[in-house]
Amino acid sequence: MGEMSIFAHKQASPTSICCGIITVSDTRTTETDRSGHLMMDLLKGYGHSINFYQIVKDDQHLIKEAIKKIADIEGIKAILINGGTGIAAKDVTIESVSSLFEKEVTGFGELFRYLSYTEDIGPAAMLSRATAGTYKNKIIFVTPGSTGAVRLAMEKLILPELGHIVYEIEKDRK
Repeated sequence: MGEMSIFAHKQASPTSICCGIITVSDTRTTETDRSGHLMMDLLKGYGHSINFYQIVKDDQHLIKEAIKKIADIEGIKAILINGGTGIAAKDVTIESVSSLFEKEVTGFGELFRYLSYTEDIGPAAMLSRATAGTYKNKIIFVTPGSTGAVRLAMEKLILPELGHIVYEIEKDRK
């Protein structure tokens, strides 16, 4: 049997993914979390569902605990995290998440920084530590916490490929 084309993979990919969302912030509340709500709205607009949402303080233990909790929820295939990706001392999302990754998806961060550089913020894009990887057969995306960064990551990278990524993670498990 020959290899499937990218088109065939996308045709075989699920169109509705169950997701969990984490906003990492010491100051946001459910009422003021514009980035978390934007993620939810965009996912729902594409036919995906959200089965978990939580705001977590910038604390490695709390972030890891939330990720592990979501990863154990039946049916969730994707975890989207926003916030805590900068280089300030308090920004610990990347350190928390990357230690859990089974496989890193380096292209996500590379493409996000490229798009941020060319479409939005110029050389300041190098300060972003956006990343993605897998954990317990789930895809995890980590974006900066600004609504502009969330919109860019969601519309240009995550939403167009989410079903295909889940397909790739699950194809050998069936």
